[in-house]
Amino acid sequence: MTPSKAAQELWVRRFLGAPGATPAAARPQEVLLVCLPHAGGSASFFFPLSRALSPVLDVVAVQYPGRQDRRHEAPVDDVPELARRITDALGPVDGRRVALFGHSLGATLGFEIARLLQARGTGVCHLFASGRRAPSRFRDERVHLRDDEGLLADVRELSGTDPRVLGDPEVVRMALPALRADYRAAETYRYTPGPPLTCPITVFTGDSDPRVSADEADAWSAHTSAEFDLRTYAGGHFFLTDHQADLIRVVRERLAPDAPQHSGRRP
Repeated sequence: MTPSKAAQELWVRRFLGAPGATPAAARPQEVLLVCLPHAGGSASFFFPLSRALSPVLDVVAVQYPGRQDRRHEAPVDDVPELARRITDALGPVDGRRVALFGHSLGATLGFEIARLLQARGTGVCHLFASGRRAPSRFRDERVHLRDDEGLLADVRELSGTDPRVLGDPEVVRMALPALRADYRAAETYRYTPGPPLTCPITVFTGDSDPRVSADEADAWSAHTSAEFDLRTYAGGHFFLTDHQADLIRVVRERLAPDAPQHSGRRP
């Protein structure tokens, strides 16, 4: 079923449009890059990526329920269910190729969405998985079962949230339900064996990320029958904020090789 425009806009945020864009039916080779945030994250996390890539790619970011302008909605604490809802919200892509970029929880969601799209016959052209172990690699993590302070302590340890935000009791109170649901979704996810993806996978990882070992990052290679590329950067779980220029360059090279390149240091 095709989602209504209102339902689609609730889930899918487009910050910037490509200059001179024409109707989708007239540009079937255009790539739609769908960005998926980390646990506790929001669509706005990907605004810098959208700003850098929108001149050459159609970049959108997903807004999960339970945060920011969707804070009055119940968050979804199950990866397969959230992946299904996101895939349904994307709707028909009018012949365009779809690429997925997910960080942490978003990487797992990207994998499950790619499986759904592949099963539905939609052309998935690339999966970028950042800051997350391969779906088939299990860790018995139970942070979502901690009390509020224990959960927030883990968020602080990963250094992905502005300390000023965590210091505002009202903001924390509003964010906790979605944050806990996201952690529960990530930590209770169990990989269901199935055919590998037929699209290339590029994995980005930090060399000191406590959530992903080098072996767990490399294990993504088993989930595709196509090209696999592992890129390791200096940094922890949110290494990508310090290496944004290079990640943008890599995405451009994979999805729009003829576009002008940003300068960036190869890891």
